[in-house]
Amino acid sequence: MLSIIVPCFNEEETVPRFFEAVEAQRLALAETLEYVFVNDGSTDQTLARLRELAAAHQNVHYVSFSRNFGKEAALYAGLQQAKGQLVVVMDADLQDPPALLPQMQAMLRQNPDLDCVGTRRTDRKSEPPVRSFFARAFYRLINRISQTPMVDGVRDFRMMTRPMVDAILALTEYNRFSKGLFSWVGFNVAYISYENQARVAGKSSWSFWKLFNYSIEGIVNFSELPLNLASVVGALSCVGSGIAMLFIIGRALLYGDPTAGWPSLVSIVLFIGGIQLLCLGIIGKYIGKIFLETKNRPLYIIKETDESEAHQWHV
Repeated sequence: MLSIIVPCFNEEETVPRFFEAVEAQRLALAETLEYVFVNDGSTDQTLARLRELAAAHQNVHYVSFSRNFGKEAALYAGLQQAKGQLVVVMDADLQDPPALLPQMQAMLRQNPDLDCVGTRRTDRKSEPPVRSFFARAFYRLINRISQTPMVDGVRDFRMMTRPMVDAILALTEYNRFSKGLFSWVGFNVAYISYENQARVAGKSSWSFWKLFNYSIEGIVNFSELPLNLASVVGALSCVGSGIAMLFIIGRALLYGDPTAGWPSLVSIVLFIGGIQLLCLGIIGKYIGKIFLETKNRPLYIIKETDESEAHQWHV
């Protein structure tokens, strides 16, 4: 069985088109397909479209959250629900081309040592230049400061074997960054490159600010450099201020030339205060992550599925 996981947030227009596009590849795949749609608290008619698909097709299943928990929670929920020996993660907007599915499956079948076939974009056409610039800058930065390599342009769209899926499910952390987790678990991965595809309908829910915050999550989750940087800046500030004090005291003793004026004093105080606040903010970010982990709250709450409407809590 091949399980296809599809996180959905306000995708009422794209869900039917996505299903038709994947079904067009069914013969080429020669597999029993299982669809696992995850409704991540959509406010449009996405859930209604999923109910219709599930009622018309026995291999279509859906999970609907009680509210919007984010794509990371939706991905994890889909992986938990998937039953196939091969598992695919895809977006419903058809920016992940279903036509690549047979090629991905063939690569896994022909190479028994391969555990995952991922995809990466060769370009960022139809994407705002500012977003493209910051996306490339993020990958350059994260690969310099983290021991977990991440491929520039890589998508969540990938086909994985069951052992790799089980390894990812074993990572039950609350603060999740899937691109990093997919890489962290290891396994043998090959990539297929393709040109960027535009959405078939609707509007992306990923604003620049959301993507920026998501990149910060990736840096905090997979690097300790910010903490080390805070320590280094604090140490340099301490040493620098100590040398400056010795210089001022020595000059006053030798030449009787006291430090003049309060503007320089205020500037120094504000500078040191800014460094302290920056370091406290960095430390606070990591402490906040620890705080969320220790609460042990569930990653998501299921309000409804195609099989029942019982409430379910999942960690």
